[in-house]
Amino acid sequence: MQIPKWMIPILSSGALPGCRRLVILALCCAVFAPAADTRHPITGRPYAGVMDVGGAQWLERDQREQEEHPRLAVRLLELKPGQTVADVGAGSGYYTAIIAREVGPTGKVIATDIQPGMIELLRKRIERDKLTNVEAMLSAPGDPRLPENALDLILLVDVYHEFSEPQLMLRKLRAALKPGGRLVLLEFRKEDSTIPIRPEHKMSIAEVRAELEPEGFRFDRVLNDLPWQHILIFRK
Repeated sequence: MQIPKWMIPILSSGALPGCRRLVILALCCAVFAPAADTRHPITGRPYAGVMDVGGAQWLERDQREQEEHPRLAVRLLELKPGQTVADVGAGSGYYTAIIAREVGPTGKVIATDIQPGMIELLRKRIERDKLTNVEAMLSAPGDPRLPENALDLILLVDVYHEFSEPQLMLRKLRAALKPGGRLVLLEFRKEDSTIPIRPEHKMSIAEVRAELEPEGFRFDRVLNDLPWQHILIFRK
């Protein structure tokens, strides 16, 4: 069994009780689908495997706020009440709930995932947190199934590098944005070898730009306010 590099610091730190370490070891075997044997035609990077629904425990870990600062990340996007936002590859909805509070009751969040198990977790969060402005939607690997020209912002949190059909997905995402709408990627910084994440789950600014700009996106800016991740902002 191969332990993902980003889990090694957690397993060896002594901060987790033995039972939790065993759970994480089990997840190493179960939650990551094998990466597709394909590479991006422009950058040559391998497509990463998709986190299975069994990895939801990792998404909900207590340390996530300290390690990734998700609330700060959303604040930096300067969302406005009444906006319509898509959280693509939303997983268990950790970011979805934060976004829903930012856009308020007059706004809307469409939270998508390709796994029915994640959609079930999303719906449980919507019910538990009484998120009346969130819609959970099952998508497909090559189609986010979003309405055209409807979104102010599309957010991909540690998701883009897992796309098995990235060019097709980017065309669909572009069609879903309003004129001038923003596509925002959070990606672990490949430029920093000290970040404890497997290489195929990291991306550099140069890689992201090389892959997105040919698909009709204009690079706006990058924010490096987070401990581990780039916030890469593009415009339609």
